[in-house]
Amino acid sequence: MAGESYKTHEHDVLVIGAGGAGLRAAIEASASGARVGLVCKSLLGKAHTVMAEGGVAAALGNVDDRDNWRVHFSDTMRGGQYLNNWRMAELHAQQAPDRVRELEAWGAVMDRTPKGKILQRNFGGHKYPRLAHVGDRTGLEMIRTLQDHGIHQGIEVFMEFTITALLKDGGRVVGAIGYDRERGRFHVWKAGAVVLATGGIGRAFKITSNSWEYTGDGHALAYHAGAELVDMEFVQFHPTGMVWPPSVRGILVTEGVRGEGGVLRNKDGKRFMFDDIPDLYKQQTADNEEEGWRYVTGDKNALRPPELLTRDHVARCIVREIKAGRGSPHGGVFLDIAWIKEKLPNAGEHIKKKLPSMYHQFKELAGVDITQEPMEVGPTTHYVMGGVKVDGDSQMSSVPGLFAAGEVAGGLHGANRLGGNSLSDLLVFGKLAGEHAAKYAKDNSPGHADAGQIEDAMHEALAPFERADGENPYDIQHDLQDMMQDQSGIVRNENDMAKAVDGLAGLRERASRARADGHREYNPGWHTALDLKNLLTCAEAVVRSALDRRESRGAHFREDYPGKDEAHGYHNSVTSRGPDGHMSVVRRDIPQIRDELKQIIEEMG
Repeated sequence: MAGESYKTHEHDVLVIGAGGAGLRAAIEASASGARVGLVCKSLLGKAHTVMAEGGVAAALGNVDDRDNWRVHFSDTMRGGQYLNNWRMAELHAQQAPDRVRELEAWGAVMDRTPKGKILQRNFGGHKYPRLAHVGDRTGLEMIRTLQDHGIHQGIEVFMEFTITALLKDGGRVVGAIGYDRERGRFHVWKAGAVVLATGGIGRAFKITSNSWEYTGDGHALAYHAGAELVDMEFVQFHPTGMVWPPSVRGILVTEGVRGEGGVLRNKDGKRFMFDDIPDLYKQQTADNEEEGWRYVTGDKNALRPPELLTRDHVARCIVREIKAGRGSPHGGVFLDIAWIKEKLPNAGEHIKKKLPSMYHQFKELAGVDITQEPMEVGPTTHYVMGGVKVDGDSQMSSVPGLFAAGEVAGGLHGANRLGGNSLSDLLVFGKLAGEHAAKYAKDNSPGHADAGQIEDAMHEALAPFERADGENPYDIQHDLQDMMQDQSGIVRNENDMAKAVDGLAGLRERASRARADGHREYNPGWHTALDLKNLLTCAEAVVRSALDRRESRGAHFREDYPGKDEAHGYHNSVTSRGPDGHMSVVRRDIPQIRDELKQIIEEMG
């Protein structure tokens, strides 16, 4: 370790993460005149955004002219059970249409209406068809477009690098340290401002739709730098992931299948979603199959089918069927789009056109032709609504100079995210984070990170190589994933989560002894050992926040407190690191919503 060298880079703005939020932030910061560095964990173009299939939610009003930002705002607040940062929800609904049109101007190829406008499809929780899309490959088109536009902006890209710590000057973030994953050599980035755009925490759970990159890096980097996290108890389990064969378990099955008319059935062929429609949505939901079909085929007077209720509710209904013994042979339920051949003469070609990725995914990976037979699906860990607590307008965290956008930032979605809001979240708040990070860097003199911080970060990163008799990091990660799935998953209770708190303490002790064999080049075992710190931080934040919220709301369901509690309806859970290094969770009241926004919610019902 003595004399360990590192390479230094200097930028005005450093963006960590190259998915939709990171690319949009980098583009905006560069357009503002800042020198921008962009660090990504994998190759450029491989970010998890490419797996977003259904579409980007924006109230363009192209398919139903009754749609506008007010309806979108109201839908988002209702879906989030009113725990949302209402300022973020307002900005998101207002600015999403411009961000989508901007993406189109930059070259994105969208599906079109017969009149040539951007086509929009139905999705769960949205009152009107709102998701602009490219078949079921929307995220891929977004990444392609942002990359093609962004590479001409003078952005310096660092591919296959991992950031291990943020650097500070007093209370302010002034850069980061990390290593290149190929050679294992250290790099230091000095920057006037840092934007986190690192995505989610799904790899803390056993069954997930998330990519290998989603180890909670940004959440943990921010937390250890002194930033606050918010609403970490709210983890979304997407209702439909593949369940068979085991090698593909958890891979996402887009909500677009249900948006195009797919229905959920149990082993008896019963369409069970009609059995449980929440009071909050009864006025908006069809109570018969015929009306549901008319809705998905564009009848403006019809109500939406119950398969398009919010994701938390659909996931719990599926779990109920499985637990009651009415599930499919491999532990899921059936998602049936093939049934529409009863309604459409050219159903097979229609399905292939609207859902090309789903058709190929099931054909190649499961040997299932979705135009002829149902798919087997079940819930999969998909998204974390919680994240770095940020200012709604600027996206700056509680630590000066540190910004966050996309899934790593909390606030927009409240207790549950509506489908499609994630992609517009990336565009709207990626832009705002890049814009304000560039302004912050310009308005403040460059800070200085002392050599001691850098030395300590390198020493901590290399520690696994010094533990010849340590434990295999893969075993620790495997045990963490099992524990989180079983004890803090879709259905939670006090007893299980108390065990999880004790279990996390044991896992943290084991992680402190995790070893890395061999040398630093091409060493995935070392990378996994370093990921453990982030995964454990995020897992503890989830469990401690979930223990404190003694009610069921949105994606957070407690079987020991199955109902909503009004006392919990006006606060967010805020997680921070105390002076003693221990994690604390406090309840913080949500600021009073502006009267005109409150009136919009009341008017939209």
